[in-house]
Amino acid sequence: MASAPLADTITQLLGLEGLFGDLVGGLLGAAVVATLMLLMAAVAGPYMKRKITATFTDRIAVDRVGPYGILTIGVDALRLLGKEQIIPENVDRPAWDLAPFLVVLSATLGFAVIPMGNGIHLADPQNGLVYVFAVSSIATLGLVTGGYASNNKFSMLGGLRAISQNIAYEIPLIVTAASVVLFAGTLQMSEIVAAQQEALFTIAGITIPSWYGFVNPFAFGLFMLASLAEIGRNPFDLPEAPNDLVAGYQTEYSSAYFVLFYLGEFLHIFLGAGIITALFLGGPAGPVLPGIVWFIIKIWGVFFFTQWARSAVARVRPDQLLTVGWKGMLVLAFANLLLTAVLVGVIA
Repeated sequence: MASAPLADTITQLLGLEGLFGDLVGGLLGAAVVATLMLLMAAVAGPYMKRKITATFTDRIAVDRVGPYGILTIGVDALRLLGKEQIIPENVDRPAWDLAPFLVVLSATLGFAVIPMGNGIHLADPQNGLVYVFAVSSIATLGLVTGGYASNNKFSMLGGLRAISQNIAYEIPLIVTAASVVLFAGTLQMSEIVAAQQEALFTIAGITIPSWYGFVNPFAFGLFMLASLAEIGRNPFDLPEAPNDLVAGYQTEYSSAYFVLFYLGEFLHIFLGAGIITALFLGGPAGPVLPGIVWFIIKIWGVFFFTQWARSAVARVRPDQLLTVGWKGMLVLAFANLLLTAVLVGVIA
């Protein structure tokens, strides 16, 4: 896959050349991808989350504003943005202002290297997988910064939980992703997706693709579980933990800043879903429908799984979370990496 095909396409359509053309094409391409992801996060947050949770818990969700309650999205946006921006006393103002922007920025930067199909791919560096893990980790800095700067003990505890959780589960996440790299032989996201396009086997006329979710379902399960911890979904939503921390790192935030935190949370869910789709579900591959449609279907499928976990799985204690991460997930991730290396060595 060529580098920045979407930007190149836009540049050609506009008839631009040189550095100016590359700049305009890159900015417009980034705007297209960012708008697509922001729209999905806007639908997922105030609307789909409530609908899915209500279905799982046998309740009636939002249904008063517009058909099936769909206009709740706009009403909630106006309601939240119209609230007063309350700034607590003695906050570390520069850090307090910066935190919500870091959370949103880290997620939007991550989508730059995710292959979405039909040429919707901003960049394709050879170390794309390293890049997406690096930028997604910036979100933890935002959570810690917001918790520290708020001058609130509950916010501070939420920030500390966020960083301890990130360290405990990002290592198993990356080690599990390394097993996929061993299969694909590359860190380039487009090449990882391309390596999953061959048929794995055929049963009764049904061809099973060689998606790494089928090739190594154990690694797929480990990655999904670690992703729940990275995006802060049950049973690992301890940085927010309403029962004991009010709202954790975002307790002191309101109005537009709260919206940014809320939006960033769902952007990170979709970013995690995009990484899972690229590494284990064949990326945008699929029959009949265009690749971008399959990509969106797959990431929404992962989103539904995270909401099921939110509704059905109880939150663990902080000590249990760290025990599972360091003594369970880490050991299993290295075992999976070792077995994958042996398997690849035998096959090769």
